[in-house]
Amino acid sequence: MKLNKYIDHTLLKPTATKEDIINLCNEAKAYNFFSVCVNSCYVSLAKSCLENSNIKVCSVIGFPLGAMSTKAKVEEAKTALNDGADEIDMVINLGLLKSKDFDCVWKDIESVKNIMPNKTLKVILETCYLEEIEIIKASELAIQSGADFIKTSTGFGIGGATLHDVKLMISVANNKAKIKASGGIKDEKTALEYINIGVERLGTSSGIAIVTGKSSNSNY
Repeated sequence: MKLNKYIDHTLLKPTATKEDIINLCNEAKAYNFFSVCVNSCYVSLAKSCLENSNIKVCSVIGFPLGAMSTKAKVEEAKTALNDGADEIDMVINLGLLKSKDFDCVWKDIESVKNIMPNKTLKVILETCYLEEIEIIKASELAIQSGADFIKTSTGFGIGGATLHDVKLMISVANNKAKIKASGGIKDEKTALEYINIGVERLGTSSGIAIVTGKSSNSNY
């Protein structure tokens, strides 16, 4: 099993500098990770750094709260795609979900997917804030709206991925969407636990620690 090809090598902290992003891309090339995951302002820089490699660029959208307008998410996604993003990780609108305004949640996701029909869309549920029934509903809405992946966490909430939540998401997805686990995955043992139950992508800033067996102090 090639663990490196499960990993979206991630740097999303607000203090990340241009030099940090360049280092992230160099690490991704050195370890042949699947992608780098960055904030949208750094997509063009990451794309240029990864030129002539097979490593994809993933941009987060509406990050980390998911509470901005649908129009804002769509415009941010358009800019990221124009700058060279191959994949988009968007945050679901948690407040609307908890308000049971499911039509607005659906349309929020669908509006982003509609501008990127041939690109991979991952929808972040931020499961640490959701009850089981809400995880089920959020997963259903994301899949119905065209999500290619449902993703556990931003890594900026009060908790990250858990095996319990991921198993629930897998059961709801029922092979209609893939699963990305993120938040708190910092070592090979944890990574394998998720992969072995069916996760197809891992979001982590501890990718090097995972593939080398070294420890990591990262939170994401």
